[in-house]
Amino acid sequence: MKELLPPSIRESIPTLYATEGEDDPIVYAKLFTPWSNWTWYVTEFDGEDICFGLVSGHEVELGNFSLRELESLSGIGGLRIERDIYFEHIPLSKARALEAMKRNGPDPL
Repeated sequence: MKELLPPSIRESIPTLYATEGEDDPIVYAKLFTPWSNWTWYVTEFDGEDICFGLVSGHEVELGNFSLRELESLSGIGGLRIERDIYFEHIPLSKARALEAMKRNGPDPL
């Protein structure tokens, strides 16, 4: 099983609470369930297990989540949580906008 956050990505993510005072921290990784609509945007990481970032599931909110727990989940047909390998670092505000558009559609002109 592949690590959701390989060492090269883990090393770039700020530690927990490091971006607490920032207005618009950077998102370093996007994780998602291929069998549902849940998405996790990682802005901080304790280096072992706990991540902090934007969680989009039933609601869209900031919070902590366990990397080990995500790695242990499996869905339909044995599908696993995946990391978006094409994701590039973006500000948190852009991740929020992407999730709003996913839920509500694009803003009308």
